[in-house]
Amino acid sequence: MPPQHPPATDPTSTRPTRPTPTDPVLTDSTLTDPAPSFTPEPCLTLSSPTDVLAAVPYLVGFHPTTSLIVIGLSRGQATMVARWGLPFPPGTLDPMSPLFGREGITEIVIIGYGPGDLVTPAVDEARRLARMDGVHVGEALRAHEGRYWSYVCDLPACCPADGTPYDLSSSQIAAEATVRGLVALPNREALERTLAPITGPVRMAMRRATSAAIADFQARLMAAPDLHTFAEQYVSEALIRVQSALQTHTDGGRLNDAEAARLGLDLTIMRVRDEAWTLMNDSHSLLWKDLTRRLEPRFTPPVASLLAMAAWRAGNSVQATIALERALTADPGYSMANLLMHALQNLLNPTILQGRLPTPAELDETMGPACAAWLLPLIDLLDEEDPPPPLE
Repeated sequence: MPPQHPPATDPTSTRPTRPTPTDPVLTDSTLTDPAPSFTPEPCLTLSSPTDVLAAVPYLVGFHPTTSLIVIGLSRGQATMVARWGLPFPPGTLDPMSPLFGREGITEIVIIGYGPGDLVTPAVDEARRLARMDGVHVGEALRAHEGRYWSYVCDLPACCPADGTPYDLSSSQIAAEATVRGLVALPNREALERTLAPITGPVRMAMRRATSAAIADFQARLMAAPDLHTFAEQYVSEALIRVQSALQTHTDGGRLNDAEAARLGLDLTIMRVRDEAWTLMNDSHSLLWKDLTRRLEPRFTPPVASLLAMAAWRAGNSVQATIALERALTADPGYSMANLLMHALQNLLNPTILQGRLPTPAELDETMGPACAAWLLPLIDLLDEEDPPPPLE
């Protein structure tokens, strides 16, 4: 194996969780995953550039290409990982500066993937920001076609001009990461497919269930002698259904098609959606992932946003961003999705919400009793049609 210069922190203990960063869409072809992971376990020990390159796919959840990765360390341990697609516009990395101070980051490791003319400007920008903020660059690598180059080492005996070959299979990191439950999919598209809408007979069954739920709601609405009274009753029932669905998934169960379709209608009502938001815990992410895939597209924004919130809280911000992309594709103006995307783009730590979310009782006090106007977002969706589902 060619000689390798040691990284600045040797060994470096990195503490990722699942696939982490996020990815607001900059252009049709340029994706960025800037929101970092902040969750401390599990631990991987990196002692060489090859180890760093072997670990990155597990830190971001997939094998990156044409990307810039920044790993932030505090006291020798990684406290955040972020990815940006290349190329990116000027100012894209600016949110890193306040992040350094907020998270107490004193050292970063930079890894760029791709040819030099694409990677070097991005690495230079990251190094410039680090220098301005007094953050040490422990290592800066470029990896391309099985070789890596260091931007902080220019010794020919250690870092030859034509690059150093590397073999990820020679590192134990992949085995350690797998044992610790980390996953590295082939590319970001593979991650997107894990949240893609279901197709075939399952989609057809959900479409029938959704039509039945809509017909039931419309019949009750038309028969209601007083819309305000009906709204109070419907919202009360919907809140019970949300709590029941959360408990079902906490217990390891799954909603049937009729239950899922009805809940999709319920969650278009802001007070009902916010009930799920305020009660959220880690066990709920499977419910929101399931509904993001199963519901008809027009009912996706609330559940996809709740999934994004759950994923962000868990450190899986790449999943959070993919979920937000699903939400914003269906409704570009959906406020919760835009709020969360703004937080991810600005590299905010989800702990900023700890202790700030209202309780259901506080929601009741703030929003007051249900009224007919609460049902308008749902009513507005009922006349829309979703595209025919693809058949398998």
